[in-house]
Amino acid sequence: MSIQLIIVAALAIGAFASADPNYKPPRPAYGAPPRYEYVEIPHCAKNTTKSWCLEDSEYPQHEVQQALDEHYQAVLAFYKDKLASTENSVDGLDKLNDEVYLCPSSTGYIRPLRAINVDGKWRTIINNVESYGIKYTQTARVEECDVVVGTPCPLVESCYNSKCIQKNMFHRFLVYNPYDENFPFAIEKFKLPGSCGCVVGAFHL
Repeated sequence: MSIQLIIVAALAIGAFASADPNYKPPRPAYGAPPRYEYVEIPHCAKNTTKSWCLEDSEYPQHEVQQALDEHYQAVLAFYKDKLASTENSVDGLDKLNDEVYLCPSSTGYIRPLRAINVDGKWRTIINNVESYGIKYTQTARVEECDVVVGTPCPLVESCYNSKCIQKNMFHRFLVYNPYDENFPFAIEKFKLPGSCGCVVGAFHL
């Protein structure tokens, strides 16, 4: 009797174990999930034609502060905040308004909350956030042409070919990247308007 039961059980197991020739087992899930690059355009970008935002209602203040607290020592190791300063181009001038430029421009000092880096991607910049008694600020001097770029320089005689050009400068900012789980901070480069220049060409009658 026991031998018959063993034979019946073996036949039953064999029947259930028969493989379907069209059956493909699912691939096992292993390894870390793929990383997706952060390409979101911030809401503040809709309200400006510039490559930076000085105001941002969606700035992740709380998240940035928490990350700064968690990585306090590491962030301090490479964080630098240099106060912006302007050196007059002519000795004896004590006010910026006294300087004379061949192309009119506007100068200001900004602390951007978001900006487009040299790779054309919007980044969250650490600004006006406090952690363990340290207020993180990053200031940049910008100077933009007040005339249409390419037009003749107003203070150059018309007998010379001239045009106003916008010159840019590169700045390095400490940025916050919430998608980097190990260390959500980095130093990245940004191109901002640095001066409004005048190119003078050949003399003509």
